[in-house]
This record gives sequence, structure tokens and C-alpha cells, in this order.
Amino acid sequence: MKQRIITISREFGSGGRTIGKKLAEKPGIPCYDNELIQKIAAESGFNPEYIKAAGEDAPGGFLASAFAHTAGAPSNADYLWEIQFKIITDLAEKGPCVIAGRCADYILRDKADCLRVFIHADLPFRAKRIVQEYGERAESPEQRLRDKDKRRAAYHRFYTDMKWGHAQNYDITLNSGSLGIDRCVEILAGLY
Repeated sequence: MKQRIITISREFGSGGRTIGKKLAEKPGIPCYDNELIQKIAAESGFNPEYIKAAGEDAPGGFLASAFAHTAGAPSNADYLWEIQFKIITDLAEKGPCVIAGRCADYILRDKADCLRVFIHADLPFRAKRIVQEYGERAESPEQRLRDKDKRRAAYHRFYTDMKWGHAQNYDITLNSGSLGIDRCVEILAGLY
């Protein structure tokens, strides 16, 4: 069965965003990544930078709950999760698209026409890429990669109770470091 929706989860620096954009260009369908942040901001009234950061931090923990003023009430992160869930579900209902990140793989897990993808690569490939693509400092990009991935994994685990990056949770995982960005796009386009 050909897939109508593709979700792309990715390790930081692996090129998942680029793969998603290039993949969506082939059939001319929308790709939602930063666009999701803008939609969530418009719906919630929160600043896009706050939403971007909140989407990679698992809420809670002892200190967070100890200093919360509204014990038992939903947190900002929970409120944003609900909005994010609704927006992703609505986008998937509208038609074919590629959705990067934001736990879309989990949110759309029961849709038969959804291909759940995970893009990964080794640390040296990703470190070189974030220095070139994002202007990261060359001194210690590996630590930034580890920190970012750790935060993404914790956020994913908190809201989905699934292990982020675990092959059994995806339909296909691709190593962009060994395959290359364009080859990953070709492989996924063949499945679409």
C-alpha cells in the first residue's frame, strides 16, 4: 500500500528535516516542521521560540512540581501537547504530507496510510553537519548532539511511553550518514 502521510523522527544533525523537505518536493505535498511551531504558536498564543524549546523538554520532575503554583493543573507543556496533537491530526486528515518531529509518529500511529520513519547517523557525520549547516562551534558539537538527542528522547518518552529511536516503533529506519541524504530521499520516495 502506498503511503499518504510520512512522519520523520530524527536524531539531531542527521538531516531528517532536509530529507523531509526534499521528499515532499517530489510529489509537491506540504512538509510541516517549523510550520508546525508557527501553527501551534497561532493556536496557543505562546511565542514560537518557547514552543520550539518546550517541544524537546519533558515536563515534570521533582523540582518542576515542587515549584509549580497550580498543583494538579495541566502545565503549559501539557496544554501545548494537546494543541500539537490536534494540529497534527487535522493536517493528516487534510491530505498527503510529510510531518517532521513533534511525536507525529506516535500521534498518527494508528493510521494505516502513515509511514513512520526514523533518520539516524553516527556522531562524526552529525557533528560535521551541524557545524556546516547550523554554524555550530567546531570545538564541541558532539556534546550538543548528545544533549539535544537526550532531550528529544525524554520528551518522546514522557508523552508517548515509547522509546524514541527504537527500531520497532518505526516502519523504516535509515542511516543518512552511510546512505547519504539524497539516497534516503530516493528510498522513501519509492515507498510513497
